[in-house]
Amino acid sequence: MAEAYCPASCGELLQGWLLGGEKLISCPINWFSYVSVSEGTPIAHERPRMRQMVNLLLNYWQESPGLTSNLRIEYQSTIPIAKGMASSTADIAATAQATARLLGKSLNDTELAQLCVKLEPTDSTIFRQLTLFDHITAQTQLPFNWQPDVDILLLENQQTILTEEYHQQDHRRQLQDTASLLQQAWQQFRIANQQHDNYRLGEACTLSALTRQSMLPKPCFEQLRHLVEHTGIYGLNVAHSGSVIGLLFNSHHHDADYLCWWLHQKKVTDHYPETHLVKIIAGGVR
Repeated sequence: MAEAYCPASCGELLQGWLLGGEKLISCPINWFSYVSVSEGTPIAHERPRMRQMVNLLLNYWQESPGLTSNLRIEYQSTIPIAKGMASSTADIAATAQATARLLGKSLNDTELAQLCVKLEPTDSTIFRQLTLFDHITAQTQLPFNWQPDVDILLLENQQTILTEEYHQQDHRRQLQDTASLLQQAWQQFRIANQQHDNYRLGEACTLSALTRQSMLPKPCFEQLRHLVEHTGIYGLNVAHSGSVIGLLFNSHHHDADYLCWWLHQKKVTDHYPETHLVKIIAGGVR
C-alpha cells in the first residue's frame, strides 16, 4: 500500500486576467485529502476522478490498462465539496502520487500539473510554493519564495458551485473588464512577496475578490470589507469559482473571538453558518 495527501484551499489569493489569460494563485490550508492505493479489489463507492487519474497514469507510463482492476483506491477527506476549496484537486493529486509510489514511479510537479489539467481545472495547491498557475493548460507556473504566516477564519455557506461547470461558461469579457483592477492586485501581491508584508497580501486578495463580485457575487461582501477596515485585519479572499470567503488575520495580533462575535451580531452568520479556523500552509502533495 502507498499513501499520499494533499491540502485544500481557501479559495484563491488572486485570480483573474493576467499575462494574456486567466491565472490563479491558490491559498493552501491545513485541511487535507488522504488517499491510499493498494493491490486489491476496487471499493464500491469510489470518487470517479480518482479512478480516472489512475487510468491516466497507467497510460502515461505505458502500463497495461487491465492493471486498474487490481488497484484499490481508498480515501479520507472532510474537505467540503463544490465550495471552491480544491477538494477535487486534492483528491486527484494525492491519488496520482500514491499510485506512483505503489508502482515505484516518480512524478515531478510539472508532470503532476500536466496530468491533473487533463482531467479538470486544477488548483495550484499541488505546488509547495505559492504559484501563479494557468489552471486550464498548466503552461504558466510562476513560483514565489515567501510562505506567509497568516490565519484564516473561513466562512462557509450552503451554496455549491461545480468548478468544472463554472469554467465552461464564457467569462472572458468580464475578466477583461476587471483586468486593470486585477493588475493592481497583482502588483500588490508581488510587493507583498518581496517585502514579506501580510497587509500588502491582504490588500491584493481584497482587490482580487472585488473583481469577482460582478461574476459571482458573495453575500455580505461589503459588510465583510467594512469588518476588515474596522478591525485592521489583513484583508479577505474568496473562492473565485466557489462560495467560501476567508478573513485573513494573525491570531497573535487580532482577536478571532471578536471577529466571530461581529459576524453573529451583524447576522453575517445567517448567510455563512459554518466557520472554520485554518491557516495558510505550504502546498504540495505529501
